[in-house]
Amino acid sequence: MPTCKNQVIKNNPNFHSKNKHKSGYDLDALCEVYPDLESFVFENNFQTQTIDFANPKAVKALNTALLRKHYNISFWEFPETNLCPPIPGRVDYIHHISDLFETSKIDKDISVLDIGTGASCIYPILGNAEYSWKFTASDIDDASLKHAQQIIIKNKLNEAISLILQKDKTLIFKGVLNTSDRFSASVCNPPFYKSEQEAFETTIKKLEGLKISGSKAIRNFSGTHNELWYKGGEKAFLHNYLYESSLFKQQCFWYTTLVSKKELVKGMHASLKKLGATEIKTINMGQGNKLSRIVAWTFLTQVEQENW
Repeated sequence: MPTCKNQVIKNNPNFHSKNKHKSGYDLDALCEVYPDLESFVFENNFQTQTIDFANPKAVKALNTALLRKHYNISFWEFPETNLCPPIPGRVDYIHHISDLFETSKIDKDISVLDIGTGASCIYPILGNAEYSWKFTASDIDDASLKHAQQIIIKNKLNEAISLILQKDKTLIFKGVLNTSDRFSASVCNPPFYKSEQEAFETTIKKLEGLKISGSKAIRNFSGTHNELWYKGGEKAFLHNYLYESSLFKQQCFWYTTLVSKKELVKGMHASLKKLGATEIKTINMGQGNKLSRIVAWTFLTQVEQENW
């Protein structure tokens, strides 16, 4: 078995240097391109313009404005029950994957597989806007894919992004990847919770910091069960993700995923070595007060990487 190299990439506790949002938001400029945002903007006790981040409608309006101003996305509509992804954090993942491509000298015909794209189709639209990558995006929910398809059509991204339904909810890559496929990378933002109750309790804790509680917290809870929880939680999902990736060693140069719980990383490295990974990277991401990480791995030998 080839030697497996481990690497931890440490970054300062802020956004990627290429992230357009690392210096904050210009709310006046955002309201200019998306006037619907204006009704949510107010001045706080520190005489600073802001929005109520506990209000899902305000958060969605802000992120819609960011997409319109910075990424040329004019249409971004999906049900309020679906998760609204924060653009700055999502695009950070994209920039770190670009760094991965650069160090691996992957610079042409880049195509990315997005596992669990959701109704927002967020990684494909950001990856295409920033780097002109092509995407294939999968999901287990047909309704979510229909909303994602509308986003693709109305932003004229049909040639850049294609969607595929994962018909078996117990599978991740099987039924999506074929032996003839060739992707530069996979990306994934996995469900982090074991159940609706665990997801809700975590939301309550977050909202307590904003002094929001009780029924209002329930009303502010968003995200479908497919997006937020998985039987066995994040650990079980990642176990399946790792195992199934090993069944398609030649189909992706880099397999990657976000990992919420730091304590899972060591076990992932051990499992990946057993599965035959030749290189594993842990990319730490600092996003304000929140710390997250990407784990990336490849099964390709050095010769295979050079001839990719």
